[in-house]
Formats: sequence, C-alpha cells, structure tokens
Amino acid sequence: MSNRIIFIGQPETDASLFKAQALADFPNLDLLATNDREFARRQVENADALIAHGFQFDEDMLLRAKRLRWIQSLTTGTDAILRLASLRAEVTVTSTRGMHGPQMSELVFLQMLALLRDFPRMQRNQAVHAWQRWPQPLLWGKTVVIVGIGAIAEVLAPRCKGFGMTVYGVSGTIRRPEGFDEVFARDNLQRAAALADFLVLIVPYTPQTEKLIDASVIAVMKPSAYLINVARGGVLDEHALLAALQEQRLAGAALDVFRETPLPPDHPLWQEKKIIITPHIGGMSAIYLDQAYPIVRDNLRKFLAGETRAMTNIVPH
Repeated sequence: MSNRIIFIGQPETDASLFKAQALADFPNLDLLATNDREFARRQVENADALIAHGFQFDEDMLLRAKRLRWIQSLTTGTDAILRLASLRAEVTVTSTRGMHGPQMSELVFLQMLALLRDFPRMQRNQAVHAWQRWPQPLLWGKTVVIVGIGAIAEVLAPRCKGFGMTVYGVSGTIRRPEGFDEVFARDNLQRAAALADFLVLIVPYTPQTEKLIDASVIAVMKPSAYLINVARGGVLDEHALLAALQEQRLAGAALDVFRETPLPPDHPLWQEKKIIITPHIGGMSAIYLDQAYPIVRDNLRKFLAGETRAMTNIVPH
C-alpha cells in the first residue's frame, strides 16, 4: 500500500505549486494537494501524512485521520498541534524551524526603525501636509537584548551588529552564537532588560515562558527603551505593558503577536499611540514555499523510506 500524502495549502503555500515541486522530485507520490481545508478534511481518513500550517489542524481532523503517522507543520510553532487531545503518541510531528530568520529579522528592523525615528508621526504629518523635522536617533550605538536564542536570533544578531549595535541575549541554555556580545541566563533576565534600548522577544511559548515579560521585568527597563514582541502573545503581560506606556515608563512598543488573535477591534492596545501593531506577519514571506520546501522534501524522502527517526525538526510530544 502506498503512502497517502495530503497537503493543505493557502495563499503563501499554494497547493498547485507544492504539487508541481513534489511530483518533480517524487513522480510516483500518492499526493492530494488542495487549498480547500474542508475538502481535505473529508479525505483524511486515508492519509498517512498531513502537510499544513500548524493552525490548520484541529481535533476533528486528527480524529478522522486514523492511519496518520506523520504531521509536517509548515510553521516553526507547533503548539496548536501539540495541545490537541487527539494527537496520538505514535504520530511523528516535524516543523519548519530554521527557515524564518530572514523575514523575522527584517520585521524586527522595520519595527526598531519605525519606533526609534517615530515613523507613525511622519505618516500623520504627511496626511495633513505638515513639514516637521526633528533630530533623528540612530540604531548605531544602541543595545538590543534578544530574549530567546534560537535559529531566528542567530540570524537577527549579526544583522544588529552590522548596524553598530551591542547585542545581548537571554536564554534558558547558555551558549554564545555569532553576533552576541554576551548571553545572560534566564535567571538574569531583569539584569539584561535593564540594559536594553530594545528588548526583542523571540522566545518559544511554553508553560515556563508564560508571561515571562511581566510587570517586574518591564519595571527595570529604561524609560527610553522599546519592547518588541514577535514571539507569541502569551510570553508578554499585555496589561503590564499598556500600563507602563500610559504612565510613560517606556518609550514605545511594537507587537506582531497577541494573546488573542485576531486582536479584537475594541482592545485597548489599538488606542495606544506608542504601540505599532502588525497583524502577525513576522513569519510570512512572498517566497514562503520556496523557503519551506527543502525541509519538507527531505522529511518526505525519509518518511517514504521508513526513516522517520532521522527526520529534521522532530517535535517531542
């Protein structure tokens, strides 16, 4: 019996493009590739493997997929999959960890520059045809503290050094990759946060990182400092951040992720002028499938060969 592979696409991971690439590499592959999630749901009973974004999985889908042996998430984060009660222990879960460094780093730089130079003010002035100038602060000479040293931080840190910044890291496991001037243990998070001109959150969301950045951490930050969250909404105490901004204890913040997604229209974060809000676009790119495909291709080859233990980015569960 052949292995039945189902790929569920969406605009940035179009099913027809994946099908063309996969069949070129695996001409005899038993593949159903569709952008229609509900159609895929009706077909999963015969699936041995499912390839999709982490947020596309749910309890009903996994309950239907009784033959399922492998899930390939097209995202780094797999928490939405791992918390499903219907995920069986024998199903191998893999992620695309390691591919998001370029787009995440570029979003962080967009946020740092927009915050530091007050780009929203420039846009407001343009809307009313107001010619106003003010001294422009520089990233050069500033200190960035990156909370969470993984594949994304390893791409971001050297870019920060290229802008003449001092780069510190905070990690649960002490190591010092290229681009970091110093790495602090997570127990020393407050000490590191006190040094930051920019506190950038890239740490994974786990029970240990729930509200890792709370009122006590924010309280030690400089009034001139900025906070950037491109990790997960749950790692930040949003109420503590909002209070600090309203009381002028922080200069500003940029948030790409939130505890509730999409962010409700009546949420108070929308009203705070010192916050730049982006709609969870940090991991997105116009070449997403090209970035993800090498990881998926290699894991698919190993799955078809029965070498699941040798797959890349296996997620324990």
